[in-house]
Amino acid sequence: MKKIFLYLFLFTLVTAAASAQTQRIVADQIIAKVGDKIILKSDIENAISDYKRQAQNVQLPPNPECAFLEGQLVQKVLVLQANKDSIIIGDDEIDALLDNQIRYFISQYGSKDVLEQIAGKTVYQLKEDLRQPFIERQLADKMRAKILENVKITPSEVQAFYDKIPKDSLPFYESELEVAQIVIYPKANKDIEDYITNQLNDLKKQVESGQKKFTDLAKVYSQDPSAKENGGQFSINRTDKGIDPTFLSAAFKLKEGQISPVIKSKFGLHIIQMVSRAGDDAVVRHILIIPAVTETEINAAKQKLDSVRSKIVAGTLNFNEAVNKYSEDDATRYNAGRISSPYDGSTRLTIDQLDKGIVANLKSMKAGDISQPLVYTDDRGKQAVRLVYLAHQTQPHRMNLKDDYDRVSQQALGEKKQKALDGWFKQHISDFYIDIDPEYHTCKSLDFWFASETTASN
Repeated sequence: MKKIFLYLFLFTLVTAAASAQTQRIVADQIIAKVGDKIILKSDIENAISDYKRQAQNVQLPPNPECAFLEGQLVQKVLVLQANKDSIIIGDDEIDALLDNQIRYFISQYGSKDVLEQIAGKTVYQLKEDLRQPFIERQLADKMRAKILENVKITPSEVQAFYDKIPKDSLPFYESELEVAQIVIYPKANKDIEDYITNQLNDLKKQVESGQKKFTDLAKVYSQDPSAKENGGQFSINRTDKGIDPTFLSAAFKLKEGQISPVIKSKFGLHIIQMVSRAGDDAVVRHILIIPAVTETEINAAKQKLDSVRSKIVAGTLNFNEAVNKYSEDDATRYNAGRISSPYDGSTRLTIDQLDKGIVANLKSMKAGDISQPLVYTDDRGKQAVRLVYLAHQTQPHRMNLKDDYDRVSQQALGEKKQKALDGWFKQHISDFYIDIDPEYHTCKSLDFWFASETTASN
């Protein structure tokens, strides 16, 4: 059953997406049963098809039909055991997951109407189609967590895991850095903000008078990087904490087609047009203009950060405290200023994962150094000033316990958890009725299940 939970993840990753597709693979053959639960051939084929379409940069496992079927067998067993153990999933929890999934679909297709048109179903129908798969996934996850809740790893076990790796098989790692920052956004002066407010009010009048279309003006004037492609349109939800609360409040006061007064968010100045709304979900368009800052405002921010740096260097203020007190960058301020990978959340980054402005300054820094205040432009086009702290740096090396203990520890823990899962399945699998179509007897990865099938039958 090696890597069974990888395959389970592969399957559940695309199960939801399958419900939003119109062209499906039609096949109703039952290929496996676990207790009173069935697995259809179409479940596996549709999941593989959708996975290929969505996860283009992730390679499918060998014999994907076998792998995805094993994932489903695992999930069904865990769901049945969760029911035996009276594990309960609250309706509120499932509703929140469904709402997040629908918002993701809407963001992919552009609007609720387009999603419903492509799916051939209403949002309500899509949620109902997804409800049972989501419930099963959550039950399986909670049951797995219960099985593994007491599995821990000790330093001696980490050492033993490392020692058994052949030395010529140890992976090679490029130089990795842990970098943190304190960011301040200089505030534009009132005259510039007033000028932009008048400009946005004029654009609003052009739309309301019928002279121009909002989408056309957004493509010309908006400084939102995505506006050029979609005319400033995107989906929002009233409870989304990732969107500026001032923006959300202004948007949900609008009726369909109505345009807001000029509002000021942490990103700049906007006008917002409501496109459509359904409860707490809405599709809006906006035009964003970012007020330019002058050298005066930039110098004021630099002086403030220079003072902060002096306190850190003198030891009267530590870097983490300074981040909490002064940094205005939401992406890093809640993580001690650490810059993390958007892919896996790791704070250990290679040089190519950092922006060019940081890289240029790191050349003259060593671990523990803090840069002078640096002016840069963020990914939304706003000018900012920051202090950069090089917290840690490794040299190119083979994996070792000194530099990579956390990484080795996670691998060792993963192996120990896999053994614990294998042990649990071997101990409990005879409690479940299992029947697999002979068509899959060529799947070597399912040998355990075929043996269990015989045992359960007996």
